Amino acid sequence: MRIIGIDPGTRCLGYGIIDTSGSEAVYVSAGAVTCSDKLPMTGRLVRLYAELSRIIAETRPDCAAVETPFFSENARSALAVGKAQAVAILAAANAGLPVFEYPPAKIKAHISGFGASDKDQVSRMVVLQLGLSQAPSPADASDALACALCHLQEMQTSAVINRNSNP
Repeated sequence: MRIIGIDPGTRCLGYGIIDTSGSEAVYVSAGAVTCSDKLPMTGRLVRLYAELSRIIAETRPDCAAVETPFFSENARSALAVGKAQAVAILAAANAGLPVFEYPPAKIKAHISGFGASDKDQVSRMVVLQLGLSQAPSPADASDALACALCHLQEMQTSAVINRNSNP
């Protein structure tokens, strides 16, 4: 199974793709779609949608895992990230992919064992879990890989629960 993880943002949308075989995760690719601050919001959303749709068409994932926005005191930032999240969900859904959403604390807990881990801790764990020599750049790409790994772990947990509840 191929999973695309997406870390939404209107200036930088990270993506990370892994292949899975049982409990193994293999790095495929990671990167980011960036937008200039000078581009109006509608232009950024159009660019994000077009580029993410292209990436999905080229890499052919089986499902998408999208990080949900972290709501902080800055409502304007939260709203912008929510727009990027909606674009990511739309691009995946239009490609026929099932979409799974995960909050940052759940991703961090799955990857590092602690829901309040910082970005550096999560990045180091992504490197370890995927056997990479260094963290993907930018940090949004590493966060997207963490989201994909979180979905893999969620699928594994669900499979064990289903197996144990249906002997």
